[in-house]
Amino acid sequence: MADSKEAGAEAPPAGAAARGGLSLLSQGESEDPSAQESALFLGGNEVKSRAVVKYSSAPPRTAFARLEEKTDLKLPPANWLRESAKLGPAGTTILGNSRKSKPFSSFGMAYDFIDSVGNDVDVVSDSENIKKLLKIPYSKSHVSMAVHRIGRTLLLDELDIQELFMRSSQTGDWTWLKEFYQRLIDQKWQRKKKSKEHWYQKAILSKFLYYSINGDGAAQPVPSATEQQESSSSDQTNDSDGASWPAPFEMPSSVSEDPSASSQGSEPLEPSYIVGHVASAPKEQNLTPLFNDGENSQGLKNDFVRNILWTFEDIHMLVGSNMPIFGGGRYPAVSLRLRDNNKPINVLTGIDYWLDNLICNVPELVMCFHVNGIVQKYEMIKTEEIPNLENSNFSTKVIKDIAQNILSFLKSNCTKEGHTYWLFKASGSDIVKLYDLTTLCEETEDKYQNPFTMPVAILLYKVACNMMMKKNQNKKHYGTVRTLLLNCVKLLDKSRHPQIIASANYMLSELFQLDEPKKEESSESPLNENSDESYSEEEEEMPDSDENGSYSTSSDPSDDNKAVAIIKSVGELSVPEKYKSIHQIRPSCAFPVCHDTEERCRLVLSYVLEGLKSVDSSIKKESDLPAADPNTPIPLKYEDESTRGGPEGLEKQMALFLDKMGSLQKGNYSSQSGMIPGSWQHKMKLQLILKSSKAYYVLSDAAMSLQKYGRALRYIKLALQSHDTYCCLCTNMLSEVLLFLSQYLTLCGDIQLMLAQNASNRAAHLEEFNYQTKEDQEILHSLHRESSCQGFAWATDLSTDLESQLSVSCKCYEAANEILQFSDLKSQNPEHYVQVLKRMGNIRNEIGVFYMNQAAALQSERLVSKTVSTAEQQLWKKSFSCFEKGIHNFESIDDATNAALLLCNTGRLMRICAQAHCGAGDEFKREFSPEEGLYYNKAVDYYLKALRSLGTRDIHPAVWDSVNWELSTTYFTMATLQQDYAPLSRKAQEQIEKEVSEAMMKSLKYCDVDSVSARQPLCQYRAATIHHRLASMYHSCLRNQVGDEQLRKQHRVLADLHYSKAGKLFQLLKDAPCELLRVQLERVAFAEFQMTSQNSNVGKLKTLSGALDIMVRTKHAFQLIRKELVEEFEQPKSEETAPAADSSPSLNREEVTKLLSIFESRLSFLLLQSIKLLSSTKKKTSSILDEDIVLKTNKQVYSQLLRATANKNASLLERVDLLIHLLDQLARGGGSSAVVQ
Repeated sequence: MADSKEAGAEAPPAGAAARGGLSLLSQGESEDPSAQESALFLGGNEVKSRAVVKYSSAPPRTAFARLEEKTDLKLPPANWLRESAKLGPAGTTILGNSRKSKPFSSFGMAYDFIDSVGNDVDVVSDSENIKKLLKIPYSKSHVSMAVHRIGRTLLLDELDIQELFMRSSQTGDWTWLKEFYQRLIDQKWQRKKKSKEHWYQKAILSKFLYYSINGDGAAQPVPSATEQQESSSSDQTNDSDGASWPAPFEMPSSVSEDPSASSQGSEPLEPSYIVGHVASAPKEQNLTPLFNDGENSQGLKNDFVRNILWTFEDIHMLVGSNMPIFGGGRYPAVSLRLRDNNKPINVLTGIDYWLDNLICNVPELVMCFHVNGIVQKYEMIKTEEIPNLENSNFSTKVIKDIAQNILSFLKSNCTKEGHTYWLFKASGSDIVKLYDLTTLCEETEDKYQNPFTMPVAILLYKVACNMMMKKNQNKKHYGTVRTLLLNCVKLLDKSRHPQIIASANYMLSELFQLDEPKKEESSESPLNENSDESYSEEEEEMPDSDENGSYSTSSDPSDDNKAVAIIKSVGELSVPEKYKSIHQIRPSCAFPVCHDTEERCRLVLSYVLEGLKSVDSSIKKESDLPAADPNTPIPLKYEDESTRGGPEGLEKQMALFLDKMGSLQKGNYSSQSGMIPGSWQHKMKLQLILKSSKAYYVLSDAAMSLQKYGRALRYIKLALQSHDTYCCLCTNMLSEVLLFLSQYLTLCGDIQLMLAQNASNRAAHLEEFNYQTKEDQEILHSLHRESSCQGFAWATDLSTDLESQLSVSCKCYEAANEILQFSDLKSQNPEHYVQVLKRMGNIRNEIGVFYMNQAAALQSERLVSKTVSTAEQQLWKKSFSCFEKGIHNFESIDDATNAALLLCNTGRLMRICAQAHCGAGDEFKREFSPEEGLYYNKAVDYYLKALRSLGTRDIHPAVWDSVNWELSTTYFTMATLQQDYAPLSRKAQEQIEKEVSEAMMKSLKYCDVDSVSARQPLCQYRAATIHHRLASMYHSCLRNQVGDEQLRKQHRVLADLHYSKAGKLFQLLKDAPCELLRVQLERVAFAEFQMTSQNSNVGKLKTLSGALDIMVRTKHAFQLIRKELVEEFEQPKSEETAPAADSSPSLNREEVTKLLSIFESRLSFLLLQSIKLLSSTKKKTSSILDEDIVLKTNKQVYSQLLRATANKNASLLERVDLLIHLLDQLARGGGSSAVVQ
């Protein structure tokens, strides 16, 4: 047989055995983690038992005094019922005063070990109740117990029917149960009085235990009759009072935490959760307190000497025990029992002794036998030998089966949390019945008559609190917590218990994480796992088949149809696993899966609203408040600046800020409903309001992402109204709360900006903005009880004016930024700070562009007046100021890309200013003005700054290319204007040409023709145009210049170079045939001009040959023109009504016709000159074969050309076709053999 002694919590400290005593844990000490499991092998049956003392208030264990034979126990010892150092603080309880456990004893334990409830422990109860249950099959006595379910834990308490009905007859409570009991169970109920023998045995046992700790074993002088009478009455009083029932539990009017409430053996709680992530109260005040010292008088105190975590097989129980344990010599721990020698030990007594020793982990039992109070002998029995005693044989395995079956029966049928179940077996009966007293009570007039309601609700609340506060818990327990809280709220009367209901609703709202990332929404399955420890209120238990257990509501008319379940015979409890297989607890408290953010926030707001209603209903109206006592001084709200917590002067700064924003109402920083700062209503309402503001913020953000901007503005308005109320109520502003305000204002700025950009849908947005749900109205009503909620009205107006919307958006961002500045949140939340500054930079860019476009519009409307108007100048200033501030915002957060974009926009503004000055003066006498030059140069400076800001193209290629293009355009525009409207009145021609050339070359520098992009054709066109203009300019210089031959030669080379480059670039483009034709014609004209200065025929012939070659190369341009003309001709007849010139947007017929005529005339001239020169050369020299062929070809082409030009009726397409044909002939015939590039 295995040794049952454990090296557990009951193991002696070093040296204790030598001193002759064994010490229990001192008060408040938790269990020794080294406790080991002890397996008992009894009669071939194995039973596993493990006991760990979680808490003990017993004094150090003392050796018992072995009484001499013939000691008369009827005589009281001298120390009887008197305090002793050996007894310690536990008083007489340690000596086994057999006072009945109080009706709420399990709740007292549950409150102390809240960690275990609902999770690890199956049963919490007094050891006497456990023993009574396990003895059911052996005993004929009645069993009456109240059963409550909290999560997976069952709380068992004795339900003393006699005591209950005695009270009922006095107070009128519980009459419904009395009537039910008399009708269905015991029709002739009457109170049974305890016999004289009962009191005699109690007195003998008490005296025996006092003798055993006295130490000398001799009887002491008998105390006086008065003392004896007092002690006797005291004993009886204790017995009757011990089971006294409280009235239906009422919340005390003033509520504060019981300072004596201990949580020994449990983890230290972190009292911060109940007020959310941002608490406005000091940390020790954060947990909403629920009890005052009245808790003890209500029978809710844990007054057991020991609380033991007892594991019996696979059942975990938290058991309270008052059994006296002695130590002495070689018996370190024994239990002491007094037995009448004339009465043999029966099975019930044996089970009693065995279970007591197992629960308290005591290895041996000492029995003192007496006859009529005279001590006879002592006997020592090991715990594992108790089941084999003569007349007390029982199987430990059967006891194990009974325990498992009873637990399974109760867990399978006590399914509803918060309900009070009644397990009842009548005296002498074999039938055990289970009733749902809560359901029976609800059928009566007052459903709150059940005195268990309040303790159960409090326990549900405390367990939920504890589960939420544990850092190691994750969302998988939220389903359980939610069920606990919903059942707690369901049990309580709203008018009687507003504080708990408000707090529970707040905790329910905290279960839903508002700031969950979207990706988690699809993976909320962990919420539904491991949540089978509690049931939702809607669940009904399935009826069970007879073969697996006969305790369902049977159809037999003799059965009680009010019972939830029935065990027809107690004998069934001894059958192994009779009720185990089918009754697995079904998970039914799954956390609701919210399919979207709006649904989650709406759930949160529904709980917040319920909480607000509870708080508001508990605040007394002013007329109900007591008048001030003239003798009591009114405390002034004074706080020393040096003792302030948080950033110094935060409230003052906030007040100044709100005043600046126009948000502060005079005298608004106090509750209008009469709430007292610091009261539970004040603290709770603050947290509920803050939660509502967060929920509305998340709703607004979600609506924003759905592009429902009207709805988003409505929600952010509610969020800001909630926050405004919070600011009015809060006496100690926290920086985290200010961060929320900064976030709200940032989002509000975003919404106003989006509304400004989506003006087309204004009607739909307005409709969404004005819609309001009943829930929102009720929450707003609660807010209006405290504040006018107008603090941020300026930010949430839905304006129809674009400028005011942009302005409000900007003001929102500025306010958000200012909050971050003065509350030092900038360094704590760098990401948010960067986002705010980005938005400020962006909105200032938007406003700057708005003003710039307005200025451009005014400029385009200006027809009569050529001078710049004051309105335009004001708009320029506003626009420039916005751009400048925006650039500063982006530069302060090192956002080079956005800073470059704003610099680019500033450059554009400078160009608009330059364009505004170009209209001054007469169009015919127009010159490029100094103002234009000034603004264009400023524009260039800003573009160059933008490029410097970016540094390299790699940072942001698109922005880099855009800035380069704008810079190229500015230089090009400036050069073009100087060339077209040369300021000859101020500058010399040569200087102007130099400036134009420099500007054109710079424009060319920033015009990227090589990179493949969407802008490449534009760049190529721009570059070609620049080369064309430069070539034209040098060509013009060459015509007009006289003198310096070196300069003329330079101009000739430059003109030729640029014409060549322009031609090549235009040939790359498919949509610029006219430009290509014009360039080639200018090149021909340039060749003709060169020919005039030549004297020799050979030179002239060479130049002519080059010019004709250029002519031949224009074939590509004519092919493009022909293609477009053919496409135009093939268009549907319906489009013929359109004017011919407009029929193709890319082809100007008039221009083509004009260029065609010039081309024909120049070709005709060149051919004629060529024929003349070749003919004259032929006469002077011998014939050369090649020249003959060229002459012949030229004559043929010239002839055809003359005939064609004589035909005035030829269409444009026919003329183009002919020219292509002629150019082909020239190319083949060698008329252009000399190629001049």
